[in-house]
Amino acid sequence: MDPQDMEQFEQLGMEDAAEPAPAAPKAREPDMRPGAPKIDAILQIPVVLQVVVGSTTIPVADLLNLGRGAVIPLDSRVGDPVEIMINGREIARGEVVVIEDDNTRFGVSLTEIRDPTLSALQQ
Repeated sequence: MDPQDMEQFEQLGMEDAAEPAPAAPKAREPDMRPGAPKIDAILQIPVVLQVVVGSTTIPVADLLNLGRGAVIPLDSRVGDPVEIMINGREIARGEVVVIEDDNTRFGVSLTEIRDPTLSALQQ
């Protein structure tokens, strides 16, 4: 313990205290203190995450004529940001990237986190 800390403990009448209290628990570790909020159950709730590359509107007749190998043109272009949605609400935007370890897979690099208050107003 730092001598300055010890001096502060003595001034507070806590000279018997060996060390300060442990740091607060990490965000994902359960907090077992009595009266602590029980958020562990909330942290386990699954959510649906979607990455929206683009969209289009087509007549039902064209939809019924789609077959294997059909190409559906979308309203976005290569290089446009994609929307990251949680349970149907846009929470961020990003870029499609190729995963370094496996060139057969891709992911999304977040480039913008949306303001949650604006997202709630758009609903």
